[in-house]
Amino acid sequence: MDEVNIVEYDPRWATLFKEEAERICQALGNDLVVEIEHIGSTAVPGMAAKPVIDIMVGVRSLVDAKSAILALESLGYVYWREDPRPGRMFFVKGMPPYGKQRTHHVHIVEIDSEFWERKLFCDYLRKHPEEAKRYEVLKRDLAASFRSDREAYTNGKNDYIRALMVKARNENMGKSQSH
Repeated sequence: MDEVNIVEYDPRWATLFKEEAERICQALGNDLVVEIEHIGSTAVPGMAAKPVIDIMVGVRSLVDAKSAILALESLGYVYWREDPRPGRMFFVKGMPPYGKQRTHHVHIVEIDSEFWERKLFCDYLRKHPEEAKRYEVLKRDLAASFRSDREAYTNGKNDYIRALMVKARNENMGKSQSH
């Protein structure tokens, strides 16, 4: 069973990201990886989260990134070939039945894509702890309701994430216009 389990913030998450990001960069090479980011709730200090490190790898071309599949599989990742969301390649480390529990997600996306913009979400939560607390409460409520339904848990966050992305984009645009 791949249950949704929210745990208290673990300061080791930042280190786990750095270590895995180094392994990924070594496996994929500097020619492919333009930038690599820690995203998701584990990237927000102090916020409870599912203990899964989300890593976003920015590339110039998803077509060129197909070469990453074997490299990431050699690091223990499983590639989700049937991912219904276009514009990314998605990999899971530790997904049952290949491991006891998920430990990492890797999202390979084009550096100028809408998905890449999701880093604004984490940036916003880091700057606005009161918003991070609201998001944490929502996640805990959804996890209690949908412990065995990861898809329903994720879908339950969509409206909140969309609304927060509007705030994050507006804040980011205001900042870029003032410089």
